[in-house]
Amino acid sequence: MSNDADEEPLILSVETATLAGSVALARGEQVLAASAGNAGISHSNTLLNDIDVLLGGAHVAPAEIELFAVATGPGSFTGLRIGIATVKALAETLDRPCAGIPTLAAIALAAGESETSVALLPAGRGEVFAQLFSVSKDGLVTALDNATHISPQRLLEKYGSLDDVVWCGDGALANRELLTNGRVASPIGNLATLVSSLALKRFREGRLQPADALQAIYVRPSDAELKA
Repeated sequence: MSNDADEEPLILSVETATLAGSVALARGEQVLAASAGNAGISHSNTLLNDIDVLLGGAHVAPAEIELFAVATGPGSFTGLRIGIATVKALAETLDRPCAGIPTLAAIALAAGESETSVALLPAGRGEVFAQLFSVSKDGLVTALDNATHISPQRLLEKYGSLDDVVWCGDGALANRELLTNGRVASPIGNLATLVSSLALKRFREGRLQPADALQAIYVRPSDAELKA
């Protein structure tokens, strides 16, 4: 397919893995609109309105969306369920393909090119979700291990000997005093725009999926399951 802007897909991306969350609208690589949510309000109360406001501001009707992208985790259990359920409903109704994007891969992409990037997302109780990636100059994100739920001490035992590592994400910012090897990347802007970028790569590679194939990446049991 040509990469001309008018032939690139119109992508709506949703990220509810973090407390605030974010949504973005892009035509291929060009971000048309993006907004972040409110960390103090549940996604269940705001997501549909956030999408409606985003599309309305860009003068785009839902039926014009050609590809739906969603962060599939790890992250907030409730947030992931809300985001994935919303995208599934919209995509099924409009008969559009989807791209489920691991949250930590989008975080790694935000930090830019690196042979070793550790993406970190707060997991509550001082712990983090963590995964090691390499990120190429053209934005190819390759997982070098599996996502884990880990304490800061275990994090250092696992990755503390790496040279020139890039620590990225809110989990890195929260633990930056402990991360003395490598560097801590700058705060991420709108994570949904990175979800959209990875979804575009999947579109170009022909690796999209139907709505009913979207699944959350939880990594660990929920608090309710741990207490059961």
